[in-house]
Amino acid sequence: MTAGGRIRPVAAAMVVAALVLPTLAGQPAKMDFIDETIGAEPKSLVPVVGIWRIENDGGKKVLAVDGRQWREGQSSADIADKARALYGERYAEFLDRVQAYAYFPYVIAPNVQDFTNGEITVRFQGVSGRIDQGAGILFNLKPNGNYLTVRANCLENNLVLWKFENGKRSSVKWVRNTPTATRQWHDLKVRINGTKVEGYLDGKLYLEHTLAQPVSGRVGLWSKADSHVQFADYTVMAAD
Repeated sequence: MTAGGRIRPVAAAMVVAALVLPTLAGQPAKMDFIDETIGAEPKSLVPVVGIWRIENDGGKKVLAVDGRQWREGQSSADIADKARALYGERYAEFLDRVQAYAYFPYVIAPNVQDFTNGEITVRFQGVSGRIDQGAGILFNLKPNGNYLTVRANCLENNLVLWKFENGKRSSVKWVRNTPTATRQWHDLKVRINGTKVEGYLDGKLYLEHTLAQPVSGRVGLWSKADSHVQFADYTVMAAD
């Protein structure tokens, strides 16, 4: 982007090229990060807020969010180019909201444009974080920046459905006593059927909620504050 805030055509084209992935087409979209570069931002997911990079965990490439170096209000690098690659000519509203409300780190799956029904799964482990070790599945992301997320937290042992709307976060459903040990890998799953949301942790159904409106929007991964969390095997399976 130039000093005046305009998108550089070459930079935007490079971002678009980096985001090209197979579409769902009735098949699961799985990101295992095998072809990613350790130490670099991911290419298979688009960092929007916070610091995201590929790390090595016992010889396996994983995606990590590193809140130790992140400051609240800090969007990811080249956010204008990324916003335009994701939303085309409608990018301005999304970009404005991101820059105004960059409170929680998240990445977007660029090849899933409108997830309405199905399952989203990911494996995660909390590495460090004194304030939070939050790992969430983000969904229902709108062009205006509103979204929902089901998140686990290794420091709190709870599972929460959060709503981020017009720059404010509020809890929709809160479930306590969900064992989530730090420095251990866990499975997180969100199942969507119209307005019904289910949240699973390590294969157990903990959270159930019915929304006022059906889910429809982009999806991704979410975190909070000083969390250093690793993610692996992120999979989006749209219902037929």
